Amino acid sequence: MLRRCGAALLCAAALSWAGVAVSAEVAGAGAGAGWHVGETVRIIHPPVARHWRGAATEALVTRIWYPVDRSVPEQPHDIGVPGDPLFVGHPVAANGAPLSAARATYPLLVLSHGTGGSADSLDWLGAALAAHGYIVAGVNHPGNNELEPLTRDGFLLWWERATDASEVLDGVLADPKLGAHVDSDRIGAVGFSLGGYTVLELAGARTDLAGFDRFCGSPAADAICHPPEAARIHDASGAAVPLRDQATDDAASPETQASRARSGASYRDPRVKAVFAIAPALGEALTAESLAAIAIPVSLVAGAGDVTAPVGTNIDRIAASMPKASVTLVPGAWHYTFLDTCLPAVATRLARICRDNASVDRDAVHAKTATQAIDFFAATLPAGQP
Repeated sequence: MLRRCGAALLCAAALSWAGVAVSAEVAGAGAGAGWHVGETVRIIHPPVARHWRGAATEALVTRIWYPVDRSVPEQPHDIGVPGDPLFVGHPVAANGAPLSAARATYPLLVLSHGTGGSADSLDWLGAALAAHGYIVAGVNHPGNNELEPLTRDGFLLWWERATDASEVLDGVLADPKLGAHVDSDRIGAVGFSLGGYTVLELAGARTDLAGFDRFCGSPAADAICHPPEAARIHDASGAAVPLRDQATDDAASPETQASRARSGASYRDPRVKAVFAIAPALGEALTAESLAAIAIPVSLVAGAGDVTAPVGTNIDRIAASMPKASVTLVPGAWHYTFLDTCLPAVATRLARICRDNASVDRDAVHAKTATQAIDFFAATLPAGQP
């Protein structure tokens, strides 16, 4: 079901979702790719320490996908702990493969993962974009990623994620190997779930924390108020930490209270010229006025069957304030359809995130969504344009 479409270019792409259950080969985002894919990791140390979030890793551990010459062979690559991978990964060039010299500079995209996830859980998208000439920098948000225990501050102080993303842009632009090869006039952002909220913040959306608390205390409250990842937050003794109303938690540290005080601030990063948000969450936390004021191109995509970030209170509410945004609802898809494809050995064990409706081919959804993102950024971050 297609709710509304903005720019004519993206309307045509969105209408093709009527045939979503086609094979991945037919819909393959790799078609026409000009590069192979390289991967590297950067450990970015922001000027302001994040120790108060309680995260095991305070630095911004950043996965970077980048274009490599097609003459450099790619090797099979799965995602997860060595010996016990979880997801199918895109093949990558040998470690240390140089950035392709085919172009002097490449556009840069910052990528933000969902609650309790990781940049690698969006490998399907990061790799597809790199194969089409983008440098993609995916940050693992401190205190809210699958690589280490979630912390309460990392989980609840959502607006801080935008500062992570902006500081990753700082780090990549200053990087001695990559910085000189970034076209600083062609920077965009892409995010999934809470990462979708994050990139909308980079575009200028603002948070109304008290308003979200009121929504979650009302009869209209839905699944977005009770994310399943909350069960993973524990205190020092190992006991589960109850998620109290943020506005009345007087036991919070001074740093946490200071963060809450700036929750409604603008986190607009003027370097970001276009945003692609997949299954954006926390729609009820974003003010309609700030969404309406966003001036850069935005593309919104979600599964029509999403019950984790319900369509009505998330993508629909966001889109209602952004009449110029392009909006696509993928028939049959739900929230976790947009994570990497699970390996058969773990599909049953991780059924909550691995299982899709019988009518949905996850690889085909990935391929079409990646193609839509590639087309969107080609149109909104054109070469030679500021």
